[in-house]
Amino acid sequence: MSTRFWCESAWVDGQVATGVLLTADETGTLTSVETGIDTPPTIAEVVPGFTLPGGVNAHSHAFHRILRGRTHGDGGTFWTWREVMYSVAARLSPESYETVARAVFAEMLAGGYTSVGEFHYVHHAPDGTPYGNDVRPRGDVSCSDEPRTHAMERALARAATSAGLRIRLLDTCYLTGGIDSELSAEQARFGDGTIDGYMDRHAALSEAFATEFPVRAPGESFVHVGSAIHSIRAVPAANLPRFAELGGPVHVHLSEQPAENDASQAAYGTTPTQVLARSGVVASNLSAVHATHLSEDDIATLGGAQSSIVMCPCTEADLADGIGPARELADAGATIAIGSDQHVVLDALRETQGLEAGERLRSGQRGRFSPAELITSLTEGGARSLELPVGELAVGKACDFIAIDTQTMRTFGSVGEQTVLSATSADVHMTVSGAQVRVRDGAHTALGSIADLYREAFAALGMED
Repeated sequence: MSTRFWCESAWVDGQVATGVLLTADETGTLTSVETGIDTPPTIAEVVPGFTLPGGVNAHSHAFHRILRGRTHGDGGTFWTWREVMYSVAARLSPESYETVARAVFAEMLAGGYTSVGEFHYVHHAPDGTPYGNDVRPRGDVSCSDEPRTHAMERALARAATSAGLRIRLLDTCYLTGGIDSELSAEQARFGDGTIDGYMDRHAALSEAFATEFPVRAPGESFVHVGSAIHSIRAVPAANLPRFAELGGPVHVHLSEQPAENDASQAAYGTTPTQVLARSGVVASNLSAVHATHLSEDDIATLGGAQSSIVMCPCTEADLADGIGPARELADAGATIAIGSDQHVVLDALRETQGLEAGERLRSGQRGRFSPAELITSLTEGGARSLELPVGELAVGKACDFIAIDTQTMRTFGSVGEQTVLSATSADVHMTVSGAQVRVRDGAHTALGSIADLYREAFAALGMED
């Protein structure tokens, strides 16, 4: 049985097309994309406005959303912000994390994203003990022989599937608290002890998820596993070559703060990018997140390897990280993608606009990225970074898209693809993944009010105030 949507206008093959008829099969995979269909078929749902492939959020820490509007009282720095983040991480159990992530992923869909790369490092119980049959989610009274290994990872996967958000779970290696320093008490639950400990757990996770969440047709495959290096601060250089052994996408926080570069120079005599390059990790499957403070050699190295760069403009502004050299990286051969990181906003359009805004502020020039390039970064760029079958309205891709109302006070009069520079998440009136409508007019079709989901999430953490 097929599902059809007739879009008033849509982004197809790199341009705006009108009268676009999308047909998906029973798996939620596109089987036909027709343009110039002036009259919608009676069996198709009519989608007014401007339709884009679903946004791909290539960098997320779901629980960071809890910090929104709670870290600005005394200004502070990235490092003082991090202490507040640790306090929230300490509250998480598998049960509460699923509740939190469900709300975040629902908001993500409402904000224009249909896929996410979840950079996940809260693996274990607060004291660092791996979850198993002896470490159970708070309040869990289920059968004792149900598997409890990978409890936090399973919580995220369940949250994503319940919301209808496609997820690449980026299983993150976090071994040291800083270069040549042990994990702090707050970081204990992030670590696996040794690189072998991480590799063994990662292999077991991949095997378990391959059984529980098998990858089938593009439209019906919602859970995928990838790997991540938290940073060169958290993974010793001697361990980095092991990541060249892994298939699939590898992500890493890179040069987000000048202090990271300073520590790298002191320990290794070079930049974080060159530490990764010496280890054989810089390749086309690498995604460098932030990449804010780079040298010209770093830009050439990442671009020459055709790596992906995940810019998170709203978070980088919120944390006063700085503005990374996105245009120079793209010109050098890197693929630019978009992430929301700590979710200071969950608005795919504002985040995308922030990429161009940062470039204008940094360079004093307009049009550093064209509207078409911005759309590509949000869609195809993220799809490449996460290696997901999304990012285009094309046969064989998942039927994932968002529809923007072009008649609002923000968007009225905007011309074609320039709508991406005027719209916000408030203008996203429909979000579809796997050919199913997930969000309509700001409400999740299965989960209901997203604000209510957050009330449940804060209550689960004992943070009702």
